[in-house]
Amino acid sequence: MSKRFHNFLQASKDQVDRQLADIAANQATVAVGMGEALDPIIQAYRYVLTNGGKRVRPTLVYAAARAVGHNGQGTGLDHVACALEMIHTYSLIHDDLPAMDDDDVRRGRPSCHKAFDEATAILTGDALQAQAFELLANAAGFRPIQRVTLIKSLAKAAGLQGMVGGQAMDIKATNTDLSLQQLQSMHAYKTGAIIRAALTMGGIAADASAEQLSALGAYGGHIGLAFQVVDDILDVEGDTQTLGKTQGKDSEANKPTYVSLMGLSGAKKESQRLLQAAIGALGEFANTADPLREMAHYIVSRDC
Repeated sequence: MSKRFHNFLQASKDQVDRQLADIAANQATVAVGMGEALDPIIQAYRYVLTNGGKRVRPTLVYAAARAVGHNGQGTGLDHVACALEMIHTYSLIHDDLPAMDDDDVRRGRPSCHKAFDEATAILTGDALQAQAFELLANAAGFRPIQRVTLIKSLAKAAGLQGMVGGQAMDIKATNTDLSLQQLQSMHAYKTGAIIRAALTMGGIAADASAEQLSALGAYGGHIGLAFQVVDDILDVEGDTQTLGKTQGKDSEANKPTYVSLMGLSGAKKESQRLLQAAIGALGEFANTADPLREMAHYIVSRDC
């Protein structure tokens, strides 16, 4: 990892962390006078938004905008980045629920429903999802058509044609055998859709051309699948403390994974193939896309 990219990664994470902390604090202010019934949700809001995380999706927003020539600053772009992270955080809260993946640990701490209760976790996830779209609706510096396109992009990526649809496929696939093509299709929705949206929404925010958006989407498709392949590898090779979530959960639940289909060596080769495909998709861009190129390496080489 180059020093320049390390600085970019850290600056992006710090920017999003500050914005999310402000959002959590603002929610507490808004709730004043609405009664103590909201207190657990406000506490949970702060708990899930300020508990770290790699912030990969918002960083991809900044990197995509930079690839198009945007300087990567401004409240509007920050709101796009935070909206992506809030959708991701809501999905983690719901994924951890007993009715879904039933996991007690997230980002090295008790999952939201363990730290509070199931009802609070569900409502907190619902609130995060709603506020993500409110952020986009109120984001400054965008033309009306940009704002609408951003909202539509995130809605599609988060819904039945994206993450929710992929999660439903994942639940249905437990204790079954899938072909590699079926597994790729499932994860293109479950994991890949939000990652692709981060790339294209960063491009939309920066007034990318149709050709640039196509290239960003192709990169996002490859790197979204690579992210899941590495997750499957880490489920076998990682440890709970480093991962911040329960290691071996997918194997224990008998879920089809890239490792179960391709073996550990085959999955590692697939992650490298997807890495090269992602970098190849960026031929449209000059050195402005170097953060995206290094992000691809970072995603594939991560240990958590």
